[in-house]
Amino acid sequence: MSVIELVKKPREERRQKTDNWTPIIFDLHDTWFPIAHSTHVNSKAIRRAIHAQPVYVWRENGKAMAAECLPEQLTSQQVKKTQFTGGSGRYFVAEFYGYVWVWYGNPDAMDIELIPQIPFLPRDGVGIPNYMRTSVRFDGNSSLSVENLLDLTHADFLHGEVIGGEGEAESDEVSFEHTSETLTRVRHVVGKPVSPVMRWVGGVRAKYQEFRSTLHVHLRSNVCISYPRFRPGFDIPNVQTFVPSGPFRSRVDQTFSLGKAPTPFRQLMPRMAYVVGPQDNSVVRPQNPCYLTDDERADQHSRFDAPGVRYRFLVRKLWQRQQDGDFSYLSDAEPGKDISAVLGMDG
Repeated sequence: MSVIELVKKPREERRQKTDNWTPIIFDLHDTWFPIAHSTHVNSKAIRRAIHAQPVYVWRENGKAMAAECLPEQLTSQQVKKTQFTGGSGRYFVAEFYGYVWVWYGNPDAMDIELIPQIPFLPRDGVGIPNYMRTSVRFDGNSSLSVENLLDLTHADFLHGEVIGGEGEAESDEVSFEHTSETLTRVRHVVGKPVSPVMRWVGGVRAKYQEFRSTLHVHLRSNVCISYPRFRPGFDIPNVQTFVPSGPFRSRVDQTFSLGKAPTPFRQLMPRMAYVVGPQDNSVVRPQNPCYLTDDERADQHSRFDAPGVRYRFLVRKLWQRQQDGDFSYLSDAEPGKDISAVLGMDG
């Protein structure tokens, strides 16, 4: 349904499509979550969570492991083991792109090929500098965080010092496409004001840039693969994980790939996550309570944000399919396919 068609619907029907959005319910199964940076996992178990389900991660003889309880409790009969581990207490684990991935769902449906491809990171994770890895927590569930990332109305005024501030550009176009499992949003701006950080740290002396930003979202896991391109300037590819810790929390273990950026910018840009993250959290935090009541509520989302509206529709449709017992991936779903062209890396 297009945004124009949505606006023409009767008010009560529109409310069902947009205002009645309750992202907290979308606990989607049978997917891989990048639960932690590989470099953060050692012999001592650390605790994470996926949809409030505990996940303990550690290494045994260098190999990443994950379980629903501490490793010393795996043999205890008093510790409850769930269907997520087939009653064994142990999750399936994989290690790619500098992340430890955990399979969340039916163990019998586990498939390594369903791990998203991240073309700008080394698959074996070797050579990623530690300073290009960051971790930020949000006081809101992951669906709200992803919706905020898709919303193009917030970035210029909220993160102007990073991507360039508000100002009249020569052109500003937004497009998006989707499958049953992914949503890809592209924003192309000609004549965008150069951000202060790129001007003074990145060495870009021009007043305006051409900006192309591609965001590729995996709906089940909320893994967001981002490829911003600035001309004159350089690319700032990064992945943001948005692991759903619970109804009030999400965690982003972000990784940048800035090998082609000048040295000062390459070292500073990942640190900007600790500036941008709190800015986004200031928007997400007050939204989360709006979706916790059945009373009349003020939905913070704009129905004119077409990528966000489509995101809501696709996630709801996927969730409903899973509620009906269908956890399969449809024929158009290829989470592990090469997305270099989709991200615009070839252009």
